[in-house]
Amino acid sequence: MSDRAWTGDNRRHNDECHERWVRLRSRRTDQSGYRDEWFDEQCGGCQFWVALRGGLGRDWGVCTHPGSPFDGRVRFEHDGCDLFVVRKDGSFG
Repeated sequence: MSDRAWTGDNRRHNDECHERWVRLRSRRTDQSGYRDEWFDEQCGGCQFWVALRGGLGRDWGVCTHPGSPFDGRVRFEHDGCDLFVVRKDGSFG
């Protein structure tokens, strides 16, 4: 595997990561009990979400909220947790 696979620029590697990681979501819009307010409280809009580099960074980032159970873990931008803090600039992803 080339070095590009580890920088987030290898499409095949990215797709494999996505398939593995997406199963680790804590919230899915199709799950029973999904609350309407969660749609606006997704990781990609949280001030503690830091995008990964390269292609993976379009959908994936790391949680840096010290109180979150996901601190230090890779999270899907459309996932979320109870400690969401909206970004002051309103950006997403």
